[in-house]
Amino acid sequence: MTDRSDIPGPDETAGGARELRSHQWYGTEGLRSFSHRARTRQLGYLPEEHLGKPVIAILNTWSDINPCHVHLRDRAQAVKRGVWQAGGFPLEFPVSTLSETFQKPTPMLYRNMLAMETEELLRSYPVDGAVLMGGCDKSTPALLMGAASVDLPAVFVPAGPMLPGHWRNEVLGSGTDMWKYWDDKRAGLIGDCEMAELESGLARSPGHCMTMGTASTLTAAAEALGVTVPGASSIPAVDSGHDRMAAASGLRIVELVRKDRKLSALLTQEAFEDAVLTVLGLGGSTNAVIHLIAMAGRAGARLTLDDFDRIARTVPVLANVRPGGQTYLMEDFHFAGGLPGFLSRLTDLLHLDRPTVSYDTMREQLDGALVHNDDVIRTRENPVASEGGVAVLRGNLCPDGAVIKHIAAEPHLLKHTGPAVVFDDYKTMQRTINDPSLGITADSVLVLRNSGPKGGPGMPEYGMLPIPDHLLKQGVRDMVRISDARMSGTSYGACVLHVAPESYVGGPLALVRTGDTITLDVEARALRLNVDDEELQRRRAAWTPPPERYERGYGALYSEQITQADTGCDFAFLAKPGKVPDPYAG
Repeated sequence: MTDRSDIPGPDETAGGARELRSHQWYGTEGLRSFSHRARTRQLGYLPEEHLGKPVIAILNTWSDINPCHVHLRDRAQAVKRGVWQAGGFPLEFPVSTLSETFQKPTPMLYRNMLAMETEELLRSYPVDGAVLMGGCDKSTPALLMGAASVDLPAVFVPAGPMLPGHWRNEVLGSGTDMWKYWDDKRAGLIGDCEMAELESGLARSPGHCMTMGTASTLTAAAEALGVTVPGASSIPAVDSGHDRMAAASGLRIVELVRKDRKLSALLTQEAFEDAVLTVLGLGGSTNAVIHLIAMAGRAGARLTLDDFDRIARTVPVLANVRPGGQTYLMEDFHFAGGLPGFLSRLTDLLHLDRPTVSYDTMREQLDGALVHNDDVIRTRENPVASEGGVAVLRGNLCPDGAVIKHIAAEPHLLKHTGPAVVFDDYKTMQRTINDPSLGITADSVLVLRNSGPKGGPGMPEYGMLPIPDHLLKQGVRDMVRISDARMSGTSYGACVLHVAPESYVGGPLALVRTGDTITLDVEARALRLNVDDEELQRRRAAWTPPPERYERGYGALYSEQITQADTGCDFAFLAKPGKVPDPYAG
C-alpha cells in the first residue's frame, strides 16, 4: 500500500486545524520522517491507522509482582478501545511498577525515578497526549509529577480498590486489619491457624487497598484535581464499570488533545487546594501531605504544611471509611456516591470554576451528584470528626514540621507527656522492642530516628512502631510514637511522622536521649522536647553525621538530590523551575 504521508490527516495543519506534536516525527519531508514512517510500517501499522491522528501514550505500571496493578494489562486494552473509537492512535509503554507490597526498602525511594521515566518518555517519543495508569501508593504522584513536567494533555486511570476481605464472620480491610490481627497474635489472642486463614482472606482480588489508605487517598486527590473522569477513583478494580471507565478515559484523551487542554490548565493552585481539602475531609493518609506538596511543585503551584493545617481547620471528616472512620470500605464509599457525592457536600469550600478533563468547570462535573448512604458519607451536621484528619505539629523537636493522623489515635494520647525510649534504627528497634530492661510502659514515648528521606533510606513506612508484647497482653493498643519515617495509610495510632529536618542530617530528633520527656499536644499543634537550649547545644556540638549510605548508583543520586519531607521529598534538580525544550525530531 502506498504511504500517502503527504496527505494531511484530520489534526494536521491543512484546513486550519492545529498541527499535532507527533507531526514533527511523521509529517515532514525529511529523511527522519521517512525513517519513522518506515519503522511504523515495520510495527505492522497502516498509514491510515496513525498518520494525522493524535498519538496517545498509555503508560502502564502493570507487573506480575504488583497485585494492585495486575489487572492493568487488561485495562490498557479498554483504554486503547476508547482511543481508537475517538480517532486516535494508542501506543502502550511499560513503566516502573512500584509495588508497595514487595519493593524494598520502600518504593518511596523510587517514586522520583518513575517521575523521571514518565517525564523523559513523554518528551522523547512522538506522542500528543497520555493516559497514565496507576494507583498503588507512589505510582499516582510519580506519574502526575512526570507528566506535569512535560505538560501534555493527560488523563489518569486509577487502578481501583480491591474487593473487601473476609475471614469467618469479619469483613476485613487490607493493611488495617493486618496490623490489628498481628497485634492480636503477639498478644496471644489468636494463633497460627487463624493467621493462615487470614492470609487467604485479607486481600482477595486485584486492586489496591480498599481502606482509605494512601492509594485510595491519592487516587481521590487525582480525581479532585480534575485529571480523571468523574467517579473514577473509587470504582472497584474488578467491577465491569472499571473497564468502562478505562475506555471512557481513552475517548477523553483524544478530545483533550484536539482541544489542546494541557495538564497546566488543570493543575492550578486552586486545584491543589481542593485536593488538600479532599484528602483532609476523607480522613486520608498522611503520605498525601508529602506527595501533594511534590506534585504542586512540579506544576508550578505552591503548597506548604501550613496550607494543610489551615485547610484542616475548615473541613470536617465526612468519609466513614476505615481506618479514620469506623465501619466501611471503599466499595461502600463508591456505591454511596463516590467522590462526586462526597464533594457535593463541600461545594461551598471548593473552587468550582476550574476545568477538569471532562468538563469546563468542576461545578458542571458535580451537578447532579448525590449521596445514597448518609452513614458512609456523612452530612456536615453529623461528621466523623469536626476537623480534617491530619494535624501539623511544630516545636523544638520538629522546627520544619511534623504530622499526625489524630483521628486514628486514641483520644487520651492527643495531649501526653512521657519519657522517651530511643531507637537509633529500625533493625535495632525490631530486635530490642521486647527487652524488659528498656522499662517501656504505656506512658513511654517511643522514638525512632534515622528513618527519614536520607536515613531510611527513602523514608520507609516504619512510623507505626510496634507496641511491646507485654503491653499488648495488658490490653494496650496505642502509644505515642515519634519518627522521621512515614506510616502506612492503612495504619492507625498516635504516630507522629515526617519529623523535619530528619535526624540523619542533624535534625533535633538526633539529639533526643532515652529518659528525656517529650510533650505532644495536638490541640495546640505542638511537639516539644523538654530539654533546655543549652543542653541541646552541647549535644549538637557532640553529634557527628553518619556516613553516606550509598557510594554509587541511583542511591547516590537519590542521597545527593533528595529534599526533606516538608518540601515533598522531590529531587532538587527536578523540583527547580526552568524550561526543557522538546527534542528536535528532524
